[in-house]
Amino acid sequence: MLHFTGTLLCVTATFIRCTSAMSGMMRAVIFEAGGPENLAIGSVPIPQLREKEVLLKVYATAINRADTLQRKGVYPPPQGESDILGLEAVGVVDKLGAGCGSSWKVGDRVMALLPGGGNAEYVASREELLMPIPKNMKFTQAAAVPEVWLTAFQLLFTVGKVKKTDTVLIHAGGSGVGTAAVQLCRQFGARALVVAGSTEKINFAKSLGAEEGFNYKEAAFEPKVLKHTEGKGVNLILDCVGGSFFDQNINSIAAEGTWVIYGLMGGSTINTGDHLAKILRKRITIVGSTLRARSVQYKESLVADFTQRALPHFSSGEFRPIIDTVMTLDSIKEAHALMESNKTTGKIVLQVQEESPKEEL
Repeated sequence: MLHFTGTLLCVTATFIRCTSAMSGMMRAVIFEAGGPENLAIGSVPIPQLREKEVLLKVYATAINRADTLQRKGVYPPPQGESDILGLEAVGVVDKLGAGCGSSWKVGDRVMALLPGGGNAEYVASREELLMPIPKNMKFTQAAAVPEVWLTAFQLLFTVGKVKKTDTVLIHAGGSGVGTAAVQLCRQFGARALVVAGSTEKINFAKSLGAEEGFNYKEAAFEPKVLKHTEGKGVNLILDCVGGSFFDQNINSIAAEGTWVIYGLMGGSTINTGDHLAKILRKRITIVGSTLRARSVQYKESLVADFTQRALPHFSSGEFRPIIDTVMTLDSIKEAHALMESNKTTGKIVLQVQEESPKEEL
């Protein structure tokens, strides 16, 4: 992790911008472990490219739950990867590293799935993990795609093996992953049910294609899920909550259902009770899933599959990235505080620099 003295954290924005203009330096988010107040913008070296990496001039990036966990000091980046926050970035190819093929050229508008480093003016990305920005999509719109849409695609198709006849229960239905998962279900023929914390989030999910939604703050969702499915339960659960919803999930899932756990917002401990017996009786498959620490080969396959099967639907207008707020990179403290308020619907995007008319293709 990058460590800076309190004096450096309090330098003025003018000084930072001047420093970043120096050869080989860039503006980037820096932090010390703790709350949003420990975030700032500092001057750090532009990444040196490794084999098969591409340097991107970043125009927009975004905030994810993983960023807030890393800021707190509980979710470090994979070994050897950037300590800078940011699991996605969009921009223009600035330079090709040694060993790169012919897939990309300088000036291409691209989206990048990253293990870290996206909250900065430049970032290094493996060439295999780049995707073209869909036609007529602005950088700030594209920044809401890579991490959450690839996560949702992975949970549904790669891990969950969803089928057209399946009913899918999606927790955090108003989140970036949740709103992406709803649209993917709609497009590929599965029935989507969502759990969220407000009527507004549920109604929005319905506008995207969710069949029904349940407000967990008002009442238990389990009986409503069972009533809606005529007692059968759901075939697939996408669960980013974990412990606090475990009892309701195990009762909501159908026989031979698949339960994908990809987050622990509700804690990591459970009271087992007779859960093991229910898992046996229902023949439930429970799978843990992450994306950040996966191998380059796994991510390359995922990106290729998503690019072929899902990306064209953005150009056609069938899919759209859902954005709650666009803020500047300098508003990083406010962005993290907003993320942790749980009041957002869709993504928080950070604009790193303005798009010129030439770049708004």
